[in-house]
Amino acid sequence: MSAPRIVVTGTDTDIGKTIFAAALTRALGATYWKPVQAGRDELGRGDSDRVAELAGAPTLPSAYDLATPASPHVAAEIEGVRIAPEDLAVPQVEGPMVIEGAGGVLVPINRQWLYADQFARWGLPVVLVARTALGTINHSLLSIEALRARGVPILGIAFVGDAVEDSEATICAIAGVKRLGRLPRVDPLDRASLAAAFAAGFDLADFTA
Repeated sequence: MSAPRIVVTGTDTDIGKTIFAAALTRALGATYWKPVQAGRDELGRGDSDRVAELAGAPTLPSAYDLATPASPHVAAEIEGVRIAPEDLAVPQVEGPMVIEGAGGVLVPINRQWLYADQFARWGLPVVLVARTALGTINHSLLSIEALRARGVPILGIAFVGDAVEDSEATICAIAGVKRLGRLPRVDPLDRASLAAAFAAGFDLADFTA
C-alpha cells in the first residue's frame, strides 16, 4: 500500500486546523506542506514553523510565502503576485504527507480559483476539521456540500474543542461522513501533550487504510 497523502482543510479560520495537522503529521511520521502561507505570528513564525515545533517532522517550503495576514488572493495582490494553480502541484516525497489548506474550503487562491478547486485537481482524500462550538452544524454541512459538488473525496471529519455530542453526531448523520474523532483543547500545548491527545481521540488506522 502506498503511503497516504492527506489534505487537511477546515470549516473556518482559527478553529485548530494547524494544531490537528501537526498532530496528524506526527502520528503518521509524515512530511508537512502548506502550499500558500499568508501572514506570520508576532514572532515571525508561519504554520510550517508551528508544525515543525509540535510534530518534530520535516516541512517543505511553501510555494508562496506571503507576509500579509489575509486571504491568499488578497495577500498575493498586495504583494504584487498572482497565485497560479499550476504552481501548486503536490511535491513528491518519501513516505506519508500532510497538506494543509488555508481557512475554509471556499477561500480564494486567486480571483478565479478556490481551495476546493485545488483539492479537486489534486484528487487526494480530505479531512475536514470542524470546531464543536455553536454554528458548526451549518458551517460543516456547507463545507461538505462544497467539497462534494467538486468531487473531492472526503476521508472524514475531525472535531476540535469540547465534546458536543449532538452536534458532532448530527453533522455526520446528515452528511454521511465518517466521524474520525475529536481533539480537545490541549494545555499545555507541547509535542508530548498533543501526541497523547491525538492518540486518545483518533484511530490512526482511519488515516492509513
